[in-house]
Amino acid sequence: MKQLHIIVLLVILLSTNAMAQYTQQGKIEYERKTNLKKQIDDMGSDNDWAQAIKSQIPKFKSDFFDLYFNLSKTVYKPGKKPEGNDVVKMWGSEPAGENIVYTDLSANNVIATKQVYEQKFLVQDSIRKIKWRITDEIRIIANYKCRKAVGKICDSVYVVAFYTDDIIVSGGPEMFCGLPGMILELAVPRLYTTWVADKIEITAPKETEMVAPDKGRKVNQKQFYDALQLGLKDWGKYAAKSIWWCTL
Repeated sequence: MKQLHIIVLLVILLSTNAMAQYTQQGKIEYERKTNLKKQIDDMGSDNDWAQAIKSQIPKFKSDFFDLYFNLSKTVYKPGKKPEGNDVVKMWGSEPAGENIVYTDLSANNVIATKQVYEQKFLVQDSIRKIKWRITDEIRIIANYKCRKAVGKICDSVYVVAFYTDDIIVSGGPEMFCGLPGMILELAVPRLYTTWVADKIEITAPKETEMVAPDKGRKVNQKQFYDALQLGLKDWGKYAAKSIWWCTL
């Protein structure tokens, strides 16, 4: 009987040590890089104003966002202010620059505040389901081994993610989640934009950092999408990309 107790104790200790190898809480800093010149090219070479702006701005614009996480919740919000973005400001307000996304993984719901031009929305709904296809491609990001996955949003917009199962929280930037670990790199090619983790801190987030947003016009995902469709109906070919940005 004593021998059985020893075996059980060893199993518990081994299980605890194995679990300790995996990150369960912390903070991730993402750098979001957008190719502004590619965006301008989408407007067409006949747009003289756009081409004039193109010659005055850098190729890429960087913004930073932080993701606080534990086993049950994640909170994504704007991070440190980048340097040297003054020239870029003439290009207009940055899309999805003020998003705060609170994801309750245990309750399967999300609360996100999103500024759409002059109006702020508070989107409350269940976590968005993305049909991810996991591949064999491996990449090292911020010293974590990551695996590639491909999914779609808005029916036709492909996204590419690299996630690590060494961080056992199914989270990521914006409203992206649903993989067997944390997303450390995300790309939306049709928006010429990537999010890449450049700093990971393994510290327990403060309670004040894990609070859901509560400001804005309350809508669910469908109501938010319908409001965007109505508000941008006269934008022609630019409406689709604006909607993609807003529904990230």
